[in-house]
Amino acid sequence: MIAKSTLSMDGFGTAGTGQRGRHLVSTLVLIASLLALSLIVHTRYGPLQVGNPFQPGLPLVAIQAERPARLAPPVAALSPAEEGSYRVLSEYLAKRYRVSQRVTFELVTLAHKVGRQHKLDPLLIIAVVGIESSFNPIAESNMGAKGLMQIIPKYHGEKLQPFGGERAVFDRATNVVVGTQILKEYLRRTGNLGIALQMYAGALSDREDAYTRRVLTERQRLQEVLARWSAPGTPARSTPARTASAKSTLSTRFR
Repeated sequence: MIAKSTLSMDGFGTAGTGQRGRHLVSTLVLIASLLALSLIVHTRYGPLQVGNPFQPGLPLVAIQAERPARLAPPVAALSPAEEGSYRVLSEYLAKRYRVSQRVTFELVTLAHKVGRQHKLDPLLIIAVVGIESSFNPIAESNMGAKGLMQIIPKYHGEKLQPFGGERAVFDRATNVVVGTQILKEYLRRTGNLGIALQMYAGALSDREDAYTRRVLTERQRLQEVLARWSAPGTPARSTPARTASAKSTLSTRFR
């Protein structure tokens, strides 16, 4: 009886040790997987910094170089009217593109901030983000265009440099800032929104200006959303912008 009990206890102890060993192995595998994932994220997106110069909650790549003077201080508190309009836009965008409303609210706020800085319609910026990436911050095309506004780093490395270089292209705030700078530059060079948009898309040879029509149609939808919010029950009336044809003398993709 005593021998049998001893054997039983020994067996139980061995089984318990084996089970604990398996749990330990599983834990180590999980830790290794998390470390590998962390390394992949770090390699692809760079180190992240919480709290950016535009809106808390949108992480920015840690910037080694000094921030350019043109980057303004943090966004001031929103007025009730601003917050209301931003929220109605973010709700519409979240449903249309099936993304988090928290994310769309932050991006709407950012677009207004950057738009004011560069004297560019924030709804136009938002429309470009929607058409380019459907609000996917890690979108990447087979042409090498990356991020929310589909910037091609090899063409705009100098604009990305103040934010930490090409690795910053997937940072949401950085991508919107640089994309807006590019669009504003093309608008300044051409003097026409339609041509600037076609140039941004690398589609100057498109005689139908399809990209411009898509962006302006999206902006018109946003204008109508705001019009319905500001005057409930009143049909929205927004007139698409008139733009010159973007007939091409250049075929290179500039973004």
